[in-house]
Amino acid sequence: MSWQKTNFKGVYIFEPKIWPDSRGYFIESFNKKGMNEADIDIDFVQDNESKSMRGVLRGLHFQKQPNAQSKLVRVICGEVLDVIVDLRPESPTYRMHMSVVLNDINKKQLLVPRGFAHGYIVLTDDTIFSYKCDEFYHKESESGIRYDDASLGIDWILPFDQIIVSDKDALLPYLDPIAE
Repeated sequence: MSWQKTNFKGVYIFEPKIWPDSRGYFIESFNKKGMNEADIDIDFVQDNESKSMRGVLRGLHFQKQPNAQSKLVRVICGEVLDVIVDLRPESPTYRMHMSVVLNDINKKQLLVPRGFAHGYIVLTDDTIFSYKCDEFYHKESESGIRYDDASLGIDWILPFDQIIVSDKDALLPYLDPIAE
């Protein structure tokens, strides 16, 4: 198991070892002991899964305190561009974003700590996205920012006319509403 640090404090990319053979492959997709050995102390309490077609963009979502969530995200089938935005005012990477391609070939996972907005765009049809959370879903704490916030400058890879967002996500606020 390999937990690679990123330039964002608390954000890791996990690359599991893949054991391929004539039948397919085997991976260990989660191991609490491995996380502890990397000094990552998170207790996950809920798993979620979604299936989407190419062009679907989900995000950028987060839960406000006291119900903020850390997430460990991965793709079971297909491919996404996964994006996070640092919303921690005290962080040197505040308001910066990073992205990583997650797919069913590289098997990478992204550990997103509390204090980040998270979203992804689906790059292939019939993509299955899965993630663990360390806090239960609380409707009253859900929040988000617009995926097309110009102040963030996120390259979602696909042209905007090919992006499919929910009505709810289309109504999310910009990070700086006055500037938009």
